[in-house]
Amino acid sequence: MSSARRRRERVLEHLTELRELPLGGAPEPAFRDRLRAELLSGALAEEREAPAAPARHRRPARRRPLLSQLAAVGLAAAMMVSSFATYRAVPGDSLYPLKRAAESTLVRLSTDDAERGERELASAKTRAKEVASLLGSSTDGPLIDKTLEDMEESTRAGISRLERTEPRSPKIKTFARDQKETVKPMLQQLNEDQLAQAEGYLDYIEGLVAPE
Repeated sequence: MSSARRRRERVLEHLTELRELPLGGAPEPAFRDRLRAELLSGALAEEREAPAAPARHRRPARRRPLLSQLAAVGLAAAMMVSSFATYRAVPGDSLYPLKRAAESTLVRLSTDDAERGERELASAKTRAKEVASLLGSSTDGPLIDKTLEDMEESTRAGISRLERTEPRSPKIKTFARDQKETVKPMLQQLNEDQLAQAEGYLDYIEGLVAPE
């Protein structure tokens, strides 16, 4: 495996860790330190891997000051670490579109249908938590409607992918049970249309855990 691919996979791992933070969570100090170290090592590795010019055409290299290199790496690390705020966003927040774009990117960069399916189901679980966080707010109506729709869409997409690649995967039943525990307590706080939507969703995932 090439070093460039390894660095790409590490970035994906970091994005996944940030994505899985609970709403209101922040990266642990150990995560920030590890990310900063890997960004620095990646920058130095890229400099070492850069092809050297033939000797007869070589010009005296202008060395970038170490302070400048460290500043660039530090900026990249700060941008990555600060992105945790994006993953705390809920529908209606200014950063929420960035959160959804990052989720879509993770799905597209997944290596196979099984991984894409798991990421879709992770998105569905995030939507359920967002609905819970919106309940009781003054602007919850349309936002909850849309979030419930997105939750079902991600669920169906994820289940469809997993059933094609891992039809008897225990991940499907585990997801359905966990999602039921998250959605069911919300029912009493939903309006009539939202209740019908949520109950239809629960009927769908109930079928995923039914005995075969």
